[in-house]
Amino acid sequence: MSKQYELIYVLNPQIGEEKIEAAKQRVEDLIAEHGEVVDIDVWGQKRLAYEIEDQTEGFYILVHFKSEADFPKELERVLKISDSVMRYLIVKLEE
Repeated sequence: MSKQYELIYVLNPQIGEEKIEAAKQRVEDLIAEHGEVVDIDVWGQKRLAYEIEDQTEGFYILVHFKSEADFPKELERVLKISDSVMRYLIVKLEE
């Protein structure tokens, strides 16, 4: 039975527009492969509350998706090893 999740992740804006789009597409494809992308909201470049890796700004993307309960752990593993992702958070939504 699939559950609903919310993912927000922050990309390093210094990597450039093409790599930001490629990273976004990679996450989207991975989610689509294991579940269903419900909605993607690109917030764009925003100031960070505190510096991360000497950066004061980040590129924010919010994704709502449905998947099986074991998939978020795999998604987290991929986000953790991705150089362009500065921070991420996956939350299970109430049904």
